[in-house]
Amino acid sequence: MRALVVDRSTPSGLRLGEVPDPIPAPNQAVIRVEATSLNSGEVRFGLTGAPEGTVLGWDAAGIVEQAAADGSGPAVGTEVVTLGLTGAWAQLRAADTDLIGTVPAGADPGAISTIPVAGATALRALHRLGPILGRRVLVLGAGGGVGRYTVQLAARGGAHVIAATDDSDGRAEDLRALGAEEIITDPAELSARVDAVVDLVGGTPLVDAYGQLSQGGTLVAVGHAAGQGETFPFGALFGDQGRHDRTLTTFFLFSCPNLGPDLSWLAAQVAAGNLDPNIAWRGDWSRVDEAIEVLLSGRLSGKAVLDLR
Repeated sequence: MRALVVDRSTPSGLRLGEVPDPIPAPNQAVIRVEATSLNSGEVRFGLTGAPEGTVLGWDAAGIVEQAAADGSGPAVGTEVVTLGLTGAWAQLRAADTDLIGTVPAGADPGAISTIPVAGATALRALHRLGPILGRRVLVLGAGGGVGRYTVQLAARGGAHVIAATDDSDGRAEDLRALGAEEIITDPAELSARVDAVVDLVGGTPLVDAYGQLSQGGTLVAVGHAAGQGETFPFGALFGDQGRHDRTLTTFFLFSCPNLGPDLSWLAAQVAAGNLDPNIAWRGDWSRVDEAIEVLLSGRLSGKAVLDLR
């Protein structure tokens, strides 16, 4: 089969080549991939230490070509969305059935391929906050793929959504259309404290946002876009400052159990037009060099999608 394989002699570190078909485990179905979406983490960090010839990729949408031998998962011919640590950048992918969601017939596979990391991360991060109806929720790094799904889902959950992002490329206007009621560039600009934070940035913005939590508030640390550590000033975690029960928790999507139903629900919402898949760049997978260059430039407001058909 054809696949994008790691090759550091190319501008992107990837090239189209031939590799053996995957051999599925009993709990895996073989998916014929129609589209994959790129994530900053897999491109920026995953490619760095991957051996030459490796097939990477987290997100993929396609059709079941071979059902799982153990009887779990969808039948042959089912349209699906899949998540995994490797294998999405290939014509065939062996996917764990608990990381497969079913997709409404006829849905655009490119739009569906944006769901696994971006959509499921947003959904599970919001679950960690608990009920958000009527609460002030700050989304740090709202302009990216995960951030845009988080804004939409938080707004649908009844939150007063505050999106923190720069205003390049019209991001503020886009985020308002997705459900954000306030747009800021820095937590210091908040007009009042917030009940919850979904942080996709890390570094100093995380520290500043934690300082803006109201009593009982929660910050879910998801991303590391800032590329810097977090240093809290002396006294920031004292228990006598009137907000002693604030919570800071970390989050990792691939450690979450039973993601299949979440992927199916998100796919249904995208297919019905209830969620915007946030596709900012799309092209044939032969254009992977271009896609990765745009993604790593920081100019992309949303997701980059590669079509394999």
